[in-house]
Amino acid sequence: MAQIEMTATETAAKPRMPKPVLEVSKLNTWFHTRRGIVKSVRDVSFTVSKGEVVGIVGESGSGKSVTGLSILRLIEEPGQIEEGSSIRFDGVELTDLDEEAMRHYRGARIAMIFQNPMMTLNPVQKVGDQMAEAITEHENVPKAEVRRRCIEALKSVGIPSPEQRLTAYPHEFSGGMRQRIVIATALVTNPDLIIADEPTTALDVTIQAQILHQARKLIDQTGTAMIWVSHDLATLSELADRIVVMYAGTVMETGTTEEIIGSPRHPYTRQLLASVPSRNEPGRELFQIPGTMPSLMSLGEGCAFASRCHCKTSACEKVVAPVTRSATHTVWCVNMEEGASA
Repeated sequence: MAQIEMTATETAAKPRMPKPVLEVSKLNTWFHTRRGIVKSVRDVSFTVSKGEVVGIVGESGSGKSVTGLSILRLIEEPGQIEEGSSIRFDGVELTDLDEEAMRHYRGARIAMIFQNPMMTLNPVQKVGDQMAEAITEHENVPKAEVRRRCIEALKSVGIPSPEQRLTAYPHEFSGGMRQRIVIATALVTNPDLIIADEPTTALDVTIQAQILHQARKLIDQTGTAMIWVSHDLATLSELADRIVVMYAGTVMETGTTEEIIGSPRHPYTRQLLASVPSRNEPGRELFQIPGTMPSLMSLGEGCAFASRCHCKTSACEKVVAPVTRSATHTVWCVNMEEGASA
């Protein structure tokens, strides 16, 4: 995998459109259980512009996937998006739409790529039929045009002999090829936004690098906006323009890829970077963040990372206000670390 420092600078240099396609503001998604309220997402805010890749990174349980599902309004009971949350897509407040109106956005204008392609693809249905359904569900298009678009989508993600592949079943493809098909299916409706939920986690590093390269190329060519959810900062350093660092359901730090990789300020971000294998010295034991994530049912007003942070002071027990370091870089920490990354 490419060196994390080199890729960060190259990615961050890409110009971005000023007007956001997506504006998430004070998003709260809570699960009301018999044991209490699980606050999976708390006051999360960020934007995504056309042609921009925004990475959301954090450990398991940090609220990344729930954030993506919230945007598509796919949260099921006992979960719910709380009042006061705002998800504006192309100027439309999605939280105000009923289910029927929301169906016109899912798949057509906002597509999602899930982590496991076999959970997305129907094993007893041909690939071409599944891709065609993504189009015909939202558009009245002649069969010839549907076929053409499916073939073009498969070509765009590097599937060889796409005409023949349309008649194949998912089990006839390797894991990497299946994930490419899922990406192609997301692209076939020409969406304005794609949400990718750790789509390369289960793949080997060679296939992962190919898919990352293909995804970046497609975004540059089509201008589609993308949210790429990951637990791996090394992956995002190769793909993302900006990064949102989440922990225990809330945002810890956000900035350009260059700022997050090259000048991280939150102790959690710095420890995530220290956990990247490529940044460890040969023969040195891989760094692990000490402690465990707190229960999302008993979070106080202060910093959620305080129980695992070596910079903790009494001030961390109070409400943490965001500190703006630049027009793009914001840190939620009262004891942020200065200097180079760990």
